[in-house]
Amino acid sequence: MNDSHEIRIRPGGPADAPAILDMLDAAVAWMNARGNTEQWGTRPYSQNPGGVERVERYTTDNAAYIAELDGTSVGALVLDSGPNPQMPIAPAGEPERYVRLLISDRRHAGKEIGAALLAHAAEETRRAGVALLRVDCWAGGGGELVAYYERNGFTATDRFASGTWPGQILTRRIQPTP
Repeated sequence: MNDSHEIRIRPGGPADAPAILDMLDAAVAWMNARGNTEQWGTRPYSQNPGGVERVERYTTDNAAYIAELDGTSVGALVLDSGPNPQMPIAPAGEPERYVRLLISDRRHAGKEIGAALLAHAAEETRRAGVALLRVDCWAGGGGELVAYYERNGFTATDRFASGTWPGQILTRRIQPTP
């Protein structure tokens, strides 16, 4: 990290849903400003049908983690035991942890918040005695998001489509603690 502030990762809960929604809304605006209207559309995430409820479920039904800098929420990670059943993704065929959401506050770009959260996901996967961590992401826009996950230790595996939305599944093998 380029500054003296340390990222702290803590368990998340229902009280974190508004901060996560704010980050998602800001991410949609940021993507749109860059010309990306295909990944998450043009409407703020919190105004999408089911968006608020989905984030509330993430903080109650899944393992949510919040990244903080100086006590301020700057990122979120949601882990589950598998992919969203509404996505056209085949089961892994073995126990896994699945990144359902990774978001960081664009105002803190470049501080490796997403990388810290992905490292935390790997550690939580290892702690659970699971050897497979997976994520799916948008594969459009020249594959920049796929490349991001690859830089963070994931390997691209299967491609899929959800309607016209191109997706990529990525995996990361986790070594058990000796």
